Amino acid sequence: MEKPITSIYSKYGEALRYLIVGGMTTGINVVLFFVLTHVGMAWFGANLIAWAASVAFAFVANKLAVFHSKTTDTWGVIKEAVGFTALRGASLGADTVILFIGLTLLHGNTLVVKLIDQVIVIALNYLFSKKLFTAGGEAA
Repeated sequence: MEKPITSIYSKYGEALRYLIVGGMTTGINVVLFFVLTHVGMAWFGANLIAWAASVAFAFVANKLAVFHSKTTDTWGVIKEAVGFTALRGASLGADTVILFIGLTLLHGNTLVVKLIDQVIVIALNYLFSKKLFTAGGEAA
């Protein structure tokens, strides 16, 4: 008989790992965004830099720790990286629209808007990443 924790992990382990990695990715994104905007960088540029740094971390962490991608050949990893970045680019579009509405149109608090934004982005990224890494390294 499986122990309750083992049973829960076997059922929800991937989602739990994704939440942990997603939390770390979000931390990188939000902290970098906050620091850059705090030192005077415009939110758009700060968001692009924060996105690039967090996507680089997220690719490696999702590939290895979350989805346990078995792709190891160079071309396969390149295809995963390109697919991952392209899919994260789609969520960057949603990210930018949310920030534009929250910061430029509604004049919201930078950190509050960014945190709300990240909840939506995490959900989108999970769906995109799961599709990519469980499709044998090809964006489906």
